[in-house]
Amino acid sequence: MGYRVAVVGATGAVGREILKTLAEREFPVDDIVALASPRSAGRELSFGDRVLKVQNLETFDFKGWDVGLFSPGGAVSAKYAPIAAKAGCVVIDNTSHFRMDPDVPLVVPEVNPDALKRMKRNIIANPNCSTIQMVVALKPLHDLFTLKRVVVSTYQAVSGAGKDGMDELFSQTRGSFVTDPPKIEQFQKQIAFNCIPQIDRFMEDGATKEEWKMAVETRKILDPDVSVIATCVRVPVFIGHSEAVVAEFAEPVDLARAREALREAEGVILRDEREDGGYVTPIECVGEDASYVSRLRVDPTVPNGLAFWCVSDNLRKGAALNAVQIAETMIALDLLPRHG
Repeated sequence: MGYRVAVVGATGAVGREILKTLAEREFPVDDIVALASPRSAGRELSFGDRVLKVQNLETFDFKGWDVGLFSPGGAVSAKYAPIAAKAGCVVIDNTSHFRMDPDVPLVVPEVNPDALKRMKRNIIANPNCSTIQMVVALKPLHDLFTLKRVVVSTYQAVSGAGKDGMDELFSQTRGSFVTDPPKIEQFQKQIAFNCIPQIDRFMEDGATKEEWKMAVETRKILDPDVSVIATCVRVPVFIGHSEAVVAEFAEPVDLARAREALREAEGVILRDEREDGGYVTPIECVGEDASYVSRLRVDPTVPNGLAFWCVSDNLRKGAALNAVQIAETMIALDLLPRHG
């Protein structure tokens, strides 16, 4: 017997990826509905070999539905996730709205699955895409050497800003070859052939909200005693976030043990060949589930330091896959009741 699943924000880039991931992983679905705004109602979406007709979120009754996978934007989740949760539907939300709520678990299944047992509001938060891939890579190292501090620079794909961000990169790139002036709408400056050191709005201390998210989410997921400083940069890549991570530990690091731990870690693939091309780039991780680690080396500038390069598909592990894995983990822990 399967579950009744609602995918909210189904017409967006992450929503479509959720439908694809559910089908590929053969999630036990008895019934599934695709939900979006009224203007998208009636559109058709693929789910495996089935076609789903999008229904209007604003008039949908969540009573009797087991799990809702939400990715409609923060304001929409803020309104409709509590409605779904009150109706008995467990909400797994991809937006940032609930992440720092103390009564809402913030979960990466490979890192902190036991947090699911502390769910109080029938809502679980999916972390920021850049946070997810980093903590998956850091968890086995933290278990070995006890993480103290992280300095991370991110190189984030435009798909993190949704379909409109991808369209803007495409149109600006195409326009550059016919000398059309760039049309700037989704980003603060031209993104084609450029890097923009701002993701989300600026905060009072000079950090951007994206950088703040990486710091506070890492502490909530991994360890409240870890210090994190991030510099988040938007780059002209369609899919696949990259990160240069420098980690400082409390205990002496051993490179051989670190390699072995990463090789054995769930959700991590280590490809670290010290030769030309012996690393993974974002274009190579598209469609893949893992957090790929390369360029692993000792940082001689701090005591007990390691540096590495990490890439992952931000639409899959950074969003859709992690949400589906949360639901799968809840089933494994017998935390997802059926209403059918």
